[in-house]
Amino acid sequence: MIVLRGVRFESHCEHHMAPIVGRAWVAYIPQGRVVGISKLARLVDVYAKRLQIQEKMTAQIANTINDVLEPQGVGVIIKATHHCMTTRGAHKPGTDLVTSRMLGVFRDNAVTRQELLGLANSDS
Repeated sequence: MIVLRGVRFESHCEHHMAPIVGRAWVAYIPQGRVVGISKLARLVDVYAKRLQIQEKMTAQIANTINDVLEPQGVGVIIKATHHCMTTRGAHKPGTDLVTSRMLGVFRDNAVTRQELLGLANSDS
């Protein structure tokens, strides 16, 4: 399992054009092909540069890795603060949104999925 943790990104909400600031955890289990970790970070940036909603961004990152590398599985978790939620509208500072997309063995195998979730939630 290859996991790139805590990739910081900045985006903008396509509904309110307010900032979205967060981190992405990107994981895959190779099936032949691997890619440099900087490519994973750049992929996060490619999708973050667009006016975006977090749910779609999470799926786009996972689907691209799945389509290009054809791995055994892909897992993407994104945790972000949405300024449309914290500084306007609901005024709920301190909240964040967590989205995930699990494909292949990350979706089908609970043990593999739990391993990724454990790595995403640990500090080491």
